[in-house]
Amino acid sequence: MLSEAAARRTGLSKADAAAVGEAMFALMSDALMAGENVKLTAFGSLQVRERAERLGRNPRTGTEHRISPRRTVVFTPSAQLRDALGRYAAKPRPAELTSDIRLGA
Repeated sequence: MLSEAAARRTGLSKADAAAVGEAMFALMSDALMAGENVKLTAFGSLQVRERAERLGRNPRTGTEHRISPRRTVVFTPSAQLRDALGRYAAKPRPAELTSDIRLGA
Protein backbone atom coordinates (compact mmCIF):
# COMPACT_ATOMS: atom_id res chain seq x y z
CA MET A 1 0.00 0.00 0.00
CA LEU A 2 1.21 3.49 -0.81
CA SER A 3 0.88 4.84 2.75
CA GLU A 4 2.96 1.93 4.11
CA ALA A 5 5.74 2.66 1.63
CA ALA A 6 5.61 6.38 2.56
CA ALA A 7 5.81 5.48 6.25
CA ARG A 8 8.91 3.32 5.65
CA ARG A 9 10.65 6.01 3.61
CA THR A 10 9.84 8.95 5.90
CA GLY A 11 9.92 7.36 9.32
CA LEU A 12 6.34 8.48 10.03
CA SER A 13 3.81 6.09 11.49
CA LYS A 14 1.50 4.37 9.01
CA ALA A 15 -1.44 6.35 10.42
CA ASP A 16 0.39 9.68 10.03
CA ALA A 17 1.53 8.85 6.49
CA ALA A 18 -2.03 7.82 5.56
CA ALA A 19 -3.44 11.04 7.06
CA VAL A 20 -0.98 13.18 5.11
CA GLY A 21 -1.79 11.31 1.89
CA GLU A 22 -5.54 11.60 2.42
CA ALA A 23 -5.24 15.33 3.14
CA MET A 24 -3.11 15.84 0.04
CA PHE A 25 -5.59 14.02 -2.19
CA ALA A 26 -8.51 15.94 -0.65
CA LEU A 27 -6.75 19.24 -1.43
CA MET A 28 -6.03 18.09 -4.97
CA SER A 29 -9.67 17.05 -5.44
CA ASP A 30 -10.92 20.40 -4.14
CA ALA A 31 -8.63 22.28 -6.54
CA LEU A 32 -9.72 20.15 -9.52
CA MET A 33 -13.41 20.59 -8.67
CA ALA A 34 -12.79 24.35 -8.59
CA GLY A 35 -11.38 24.08 -12.14
CA GLU A 36 -7.77 24.68 -11.12
CA ASN A 37 -4.77 22.80 -12.47
CA VAL A 38 -2.73 20.73 -10.00
CA LYS A 39 1.03 20.69 -10.62
CA LEU A 40 3.21 18.14 -8.86
CA THR A 41 6.86 19.10 -9.31
CA ALA A 42 8.95 16.44 -11.09
CA PHE A 43 5.86 14.21 -11.40
CA GLY A 44 3.28 15.85 -13.66
CA SER A 45 0.10 17.88 -13.76
CA LEU A 46 -3.62 17.22 -13.54
CA GLN A 47 -6.02 19.34 -15.55
CA VAL A 48 -9.80 19.43 -15.84
CA ARG A 49 -10.96 19.31 -19.45
CA GLU A 50 -14.39 19.61 -20.99
CA ARG A 51 -15.51 16.73 -23.20
CA ALA A 52 -18.06 17.56 -25.87
CA GLU A 53 -21.16 15.49 -26.52
CA ARG A 54 -20.38 12.71 -28.97
CA LEU A 55 -21.77 9.59 -30.53
CA GLY A 56 -20.58 6.29 -29.07
CA ARG A 57 -21.01 2.70 -30.18
CA ASN A 58 -21.58 -0.43 -28.11
CA PRO A 59 -18.72 -2.75 -29.18
CA ARG A 60 -20.83 -5.91 -28.70
CA THR A 61 -24.04 -4.89 -30.42
CA GLY A 62 -22.86 -2.07 -32.65
CA THR A 63 -25.76 0.15 -31.56
CA GLU A 64 -25.04 3.85 -31.36
CA HIS A 65 -25.82 6.00 -28.34
CA ARG A 66 -25.25 9.58 -27.26
CA ILE A 67 -22.48 10.23 -24.73
CA SER A 68 -23.31 13.36 -22.74
CA PRO A 69 -20.83 16.20 -22.32
CA ARG A 70 -18.74 16.00 -19.18
CA ARG A 71 -15.71 17.24 -17.35
CA THR A 72 -12.78 14.87 -16.94
CA VAL A 73 -9.29 14.93 -15.43
CA VAL A 74 -6.25 14.50 -17.66
CA PHE A 75 -2.78 13.64 -16.33
CA THR A 76 0.31 14.91 -18.17
CA PRO A 77 3.60 13.44 -16.91
CA SER A 78 6.55 15.77 -16.40
CA ALA A 79 9.67 15.53 -18.53
CA GLN A 80 11.55 14.17 -15.50
CA LEU A 81 9.00 11.36 -15.02
CA ARG A 82 9.01 10.48 -18.73
CA ASP A 83 12.82 10.34 -18.73
CA ALA A 84 12.90 8.23 -15.56
CA LEU A 85 10.33 5.81 -16.98
CA GLY A 86 12.36 5.51 -20.16
CA ARG A 87 15.50 4.64 -18.18
CA TYR A 88 13.54 2.32 -15.87
CA ALA A 89 11.95 0.40 -18.77
CA ALA A 90 15.39 -0.34 -20.20
CA LYS A 91 16.62 -2.00 -16.97
CA PRO A 92 15.54 -5.22 -15.24
CA ARG A 93 13.26 -4.54 -12.27
CA PRO A 94 14.76 -5.19 -8.83
CA ALA A 95 12.55 -7.31 -6.57
CA GLU A 96 12.38 -4.62 -3.86
CA LEU A 97 10.86 -2.11 -6.31
CA THR A 98 8.20 -4.45 -7.65
CA SER A 99 6.98 -5.36 -4.16
CA ASP A 100 7.53 -1.97 -2.43
CA ILE A 101 4.50 -0.08 -3.72
CA ARG A 102 1.26 -1.66 -4.83
CA LEU A 103 -1.26 0.83 -6.16
CA GLY A 104 -4.86 -0.15 -5.71
CA ALA A 105 -4.04 -2.83 -3.12
